[in-house]
Amino acid sequence: MESREHWSSRIGLILAMAGNAVGLGNFLRFPTQAAQNGGGAFMIPYMIAMLLIAIPLMWTEWAIGRYGGAKGHGTTPAIFRLLWKNPISKYIGVLGLFVPFVVLCYYIYIESWTLGYSFYALLGLLPHPDPSLTQSEFLKPFENLLREYTKPSVTAYIFFLITVAFNGFILYRGISGGIEKFAKIAMPTLFILALFLMVRVILIETPHGTAVQGLDFLWHPNLSELSNPKVWLAAAGQVFFTLSLGFGAIITYASYIKKDDDIVASGLSAASLNELAEVILGGSIAIPAAVAFFGVINATSVASSGAFNLAFVTLPALFSQLTGGDILGFFWFFLLFFAGATSSVAITMPIVAFLEDEFGLSRKIAVTVTVIFTFLVAQIPIFMPKALDEMDFWAGTFFVVLFALLEVVVFFWLFGGERAWEEINRGALFKVPKLFYYILKYVTPLSLFAILSAWTLSQLPQKLVTGDFQVWAARFVMIFILALQAFMVYLADRRRRNEG
Repeated sequence: MESREHWSSRIGLILAMAGNAVGLGNFLRFPTQAAQNGGGAFMIPYMIAMLLIAIPLMWTEWAIGRYGGAKGHGTTPAIFRLLWKNPISKYIGVLGLFVPFVVLCYYIYIESWTLGYSFYALLGLLPHPDPSLTQSEFLKPFENLLREYTKPSVTAYIFFLITVAFNGFILYRGISGGIEKFAKIAMPTLFILALFLMVRVILIETPHGTAVQGLDFLWHPNLSELSNPKVWLAAAGQVFFTLSLGFGAIITYASYIKKDDDIVASGLSAASLNELAEVILGGSIAIPAAVAFFGVINATSVASSGAFNLAFVTLPALFSQLTGGDILGFFWFFLLFFAGATSSVAITMPIVAFLEDEFGLSRKIAVTVTVIFTFLVAQIPIFMPKALDEMDFWAGTFFVVLFALLEVVVFFWLFGGERAWEEINRGALFKVPKLFYYILKYVTPLSLFAILSAWTLSQLPQKLVTGDFQVWAARFVMIFILALQAFMVYLADRRRRNEG
């Protein structure tokens, strides 16, 4: 088996980890969630959840990954077996393969939309409707264009193939030669594009309003919303997903850190870059632009239309009315493409690392197998829109939180709180305050359990009793993937025992 790679520089590691976290959700999901849940009041539970759930869990995943990497493993089936000497542990770790792979199979298709739209914008092929039309008629050409991707059209499928090939190319080149180099280009470019768009949006003034009014709408705290449990649940969910926690990708990336490298400061640096992208930049583009054109009254309806409509209907329609709108549209969609690509590469890595570490495959063979299997499974969400929603609920929502809860329990309760705490702080430039030991051992798992319980009670019953052919096809595929991965974990464990 080839020796495991390492990140060649600290800045490359931090940018790659930040790239894993900075995705489509930073620029689409966050402003939508904030606008729908009390504006500025949303930020109060958001910051509380960041301190009690996201940051502690992030350190946990970095520590788990570094611990496993020092022993030659980069994925949770083998690492959980190291942390907890019980045969069932490796099968619990299967979720660290299942979640990122299933999410990848629909995420990479949505990512390809942004590449297609950026190409259209660059060539001036996006619609330019008459601004005197009613709002619904004004947006209709862009809604029709989006349907070409949700059907999909031949053009949309071609951009999907290009996106898959691009991701494969980055992965073929390895950790330092591919992912790290890409992150060093993509992340600065992403921030430059986002900063440019933010400044341009803030300067927008129309007869309906200004972008500054949009910022006020988004950040003005409606404190009465704090009594609504939905707001707290939405905020907790957002901070959870914004750092890509529970996906297995952080653990795999951290497994390529050297044994005594700092993870406390590096983790905070990566998280800070993500928060800058989300709170400052992501919160200053989409919703403020919508308010400037449609007025404050319609802002809630714009936000309620969902992240896809916001990104692929509302924003390009607004840019079409500005001087240089096609260039602005290109910047917007290319920004989203880079954000999506840094994340899709990251969530591909757990499967690649599993094949390399546990079966001794070369990087190129592991990437080839992963890309082919991803391509095949992706046909389900591409041609079955309801399947995409079903896969997102289970792999992108429910099992993410369940897996994160299991991570904390395995690391801090079964591996041992003191040993886990020592692992987090080993090699740190500064020690984590002792308060976080108790947060990680008690508050974080209880909070995750509360979120999981709330989702289970509010959404699971209806999910289980409803579903058409597309939904059941998605469920069958996910069960097959989970069973196949569990069988592969069994084979890997038997191979390891035979070699031992």
